Amino acid sequence: MAAAKGKTNWFAIWISVVAVVAIVVVGGLVVVFNNVAADPGKAPEASNIDSSTGAISFGTGEHTVDTYIDFMCPYCNQFEQTEGETIQGLVSSGDITLNVYPVAILDRLSQGTEYSSRAASAMYAVAAADPDNAYAFLQALYANQPAENSTGLTDEQLVDLARGAGVNVTSDLENAITSNAYIKFAKSRSLPDGATGTPTLRVNGDLVQITYNPQTDILSRIS
Repeated sequence: MAAAKGKTNWFAIWISVVAVVAIVVVGGLVVVFNNVAADPGKAPEASNIDSSTGAISFGTGEHTVDTYIDFMCPYCNQFEQTEGETIQGLVSSGDITLNVYPVAILDRLSQGTEYSSRAASAMYAVAAADPDNAYAFLQALYANQPAENSTGLTDEQLVDLARGAGVNVTSDLENAITSNAYIKFAKSRSLPDGATGTPTLRVNGDLVQITYNPQTDILSRIS
C-alpha cells in the first residue's frame, strides 16, 4: 500500500529558517563583542617598552623591581613619595632594572572621564617619545594627582604636565596624548597573579607586601 502523500508545511519551514538565521546572527554578535573586548589596541613601539607585558623599563641592572600603578591611586602616590627616591638611586647606580606597569583599575572614580586610562595612555606616549624624561613625567603625574571621584586632569593639562617635566613635546607627542593613542592598550593591562590592587610591588619576580619602607620592601631583598 502506498503511503499517503502529505502536504508541505511551509509555515514550519519558515519558522525553522528564521530560527537558524537568528542563531547565526546572535553567534556573530557574540564573536564581534568578544573580539572588541579582547582588542588590546595600538601598542606603543619603543625599545624601553615591552608591548606584550606593558612594562616601561628604566635602567639595566641585575635585579628587577616591578611596580604596578594607577595614576588615580593615592596609595601609589604614597609609594612614590616614600620609595621613589630609593628606586631612582638604584636605577642610576646600575643595581636594578625598574619595570613600571601602568594599569587602569580606577576609571570608575573619575566621573566618566576615564582618567586612569588616559593618564596611563599619556605615560606610554611620553615613554615612547622621550624615554629620558619619562620618569620625570611619572613624578609630575603624582605631584599633580587629582582626587578620587573628581573628573581628573584634562588631556591638555596632561600635555602641560609633560612640558613642565622637561619632556620634549613635539606635535606628534601632543597628538598622541590628546587623542589617547594608547588608551585601549592601557585598558587591556592587568595586575599579576596574586595581586589584589595597586600599588603592587615585585622584587626579582617575588610579590612583596608593601610597608612603604624601602629598606624592608626593596633594599633587603637585593643585598
